[in-house]
Amino acid sequence: MSTTGKRRSLLDRIFDISISLKGLDGLLELVGGVLLLVVSPKQITSLLMQLTMHELSQDPKDFIATHLLAYAHTLSASVILFAAAYLLVHGIVKVVLVVAVLKEQLWAYPWLIGFLVIFILYQVYRLILHVSVGLIALTLFDCFVVWLTVLEYRKHLKQRRIKFNKGSVAQRRASGK
Repeated sequence: MSTTGKRRSLLDRIFDISISLKGLDGLLELVGGVLLLVVSPKQITSLLMQLTMHELSQDPKDFIATHLLAYAHTLSASVILFAAAYLLVHGIVKVVLVVAVLKEQLWAYPWLIGFLVIFILYQVYRLILHVSVGLIALTLFDCFVVWLTVLEYRKHLKQRRIKFNKGSVAQRRASGK
């Protein structure tokens, strides 16, 4: 969050909210990854059966419930381990970068931008295979966050250059040049 003490613009506040949502998403991924490490495929299938039981009793052909159960029956320990590792790594990287960006660590801005661009490309690939409204929304949000991060990064670089130039002028005056 900005430490300048100046009144913050709407774009600054939107950036902070958006980046905080990304951090919250990273925390949820960490929780999901840990849960996948402690829950067996059999427990997941059992939980999904309990969650869909009521819906399937009313409509045995319910699209979501039948697909969830079919997917649950295909889960293996290796699939769960991969998903857990993916969520943990993705969550850790996202949380670390978001915290660093909120602390205005300049090194983190390009890393966050690059990280999000890689996942945007992966999401576009997934969209080519199967269109999903949720994935479209996530991809658009990620594009928006990248755009905001680029603007924020440029603003900080400009402020740093101005501060550096003022320091250089003051040093030249002090030395009599």
